[in-house]
Amino acid sequence: MPKPPTLRSGRRRGHPGPPGLPPLGRAGRWYGRPPSSTSLERGGLLSPLMQLRGLGGRGPAVPASEVPVTMCARRGRMQTDRVVRWVRSSWIDIAWVLFVGVNLVAMQVSPPWQTVPFLVIWVSLTALYGYRLWHLGSTIVTVTAVTLATGGLITWQVLTGEQDTEYLVEVPLLAVMFVVMVWHARRRQAAMNESRRVSDQNLRLLEQQRRFLQDASHEMGTPITVALGHTELIQRATADPAIAQDARVAIDELLRLRRLASRLLLLASADSPDFLRLGPVRLDDLVHDAVGRWGHRQRRWSLGSVTEATVRGDEDALVLALDALIENAIQHTPDDGAIELSVRREGANVVLAVADSGAGIPGAEVDRVFDRFARADSARSRTTGGFGLGLAIVKAVAVAHAGSVRVRSELGRGSTFELLVPERAAVGRERPPERNGGRGTRQPEPADRLAVADPMP
Repeated sequence: MPKPPTLRSGRRRGHPGPPGLPPLGRAGRWYGRPPSSTSLERGGLLSPLMQLRGLGGRGPAVPASEVPVTMCARRGRMQTDRVVRWVRSSWIDIAWVLFVGVNLVAMQVSPPWQTVPFLVIWVSLTALYGYRLWHLGSTIVTVTAVTLATGGLITWQVLTGEQDTEYLVEVPLLAVMFVVMVWHARRRQAAMNESRRVSDQNLRLLEQQRRFLQDASHEMGTPITVALGHTELIQRATADPAIAQDARVAIDELLRLRRLASRLLLLASADSPDFLRLGPVRLDDLVHDAVGRWGHRQRRWSLGSVTEATVRGDEDALVLALDALIENAIQHTPDDGAIELSVRREGANVVLAVADSGAGIPGAEVDRVFDRFARADSARSRTTGGFGLGLAIVKAVAVAHAGSVRVRSELGRGSTFELLVPERAAVGRERPPERNGGRGTRQPEPADRLAVADPMP
């Protein structure tokens, strides 16, 4: 017995098929309206035992005579599902309509007490609107319906002598109060939407900035390294003092550019959960080491109160932040000025402080000195200024350690920058044990992870 043909038997996409039937479209679906069972039988494509796959090409096998019934049943189930979803999403509105109906009945049954259910209706409408915040069209329809229902009932009671005429004033009064409330609520919602839009836009811009900084830092690294290597070869190979001096200048500028790229990469990765590699860090030892690294610079160096304090943090990141604070103090302190380093406890925090006797910071600039590329003195030259990233790195390191930064400054008296580090609040990856053991014997970190400010002679 030959196998009965099916819908896709011998038909390719775009093939016209038997006479009287529309061609099949993508994935074997009909163009236009699907053919009826009668037209399929006329085209010779149906039999009582064929595999008809229902809507979307899925479903159990059904006889051809039951196709209209099956489709009707499917449509009925879809409509039922839509009704069920609507009831689930609007149950509170349905309950409120029933509640209003009960109160309208109470107003009609007990005219002397109609004020209570009347006010309850309007109060419930206000509460429901604050919860749902309907669209403008739905709000107008609802307010109009409640106004007509309550106003019509009170008007009828006034006409029949059950209520005094003064009660008619209550309906428009409450309606106007509700409209004013709606106006304020919609203004507040519009302001919140605008604030949310601006916030989302700022987040997108920050993410784009972070990606740009990260990509630019990576892309700059290789050409800078190549140029630096060739320039050093020229400096060593030349016998001309002028060329050697020019090469030395080029090397210094390339080193500056490499530090800039490394710092940009550091700032771009500061929000990463793997930014910190945690371990016990003696902050008092960091301060003594910093004085040893920077003490050759022509300043009056001193140590203030240095308390023994151990925190759970990333030693390399904290060294970087401390060097950035010292570098900032050197840039703004004259050669005969003073720089003091100190460590003290303050509640649950340990405070690293760097104080200088420089010119100070204007009050209007204090709040933005930790921003990226911010400079308190816009007139600083390249010889005395940096990139404007040092204090931003300090803030990034502090935030990564769940700490904070602050500054106290007075014009003509100097500034004090403080890095607050909680003893146990840092979150990050634990630092693996060191092979050689002991502080000061660790292998140096890769240059692309931390860009420590090099003390320049």
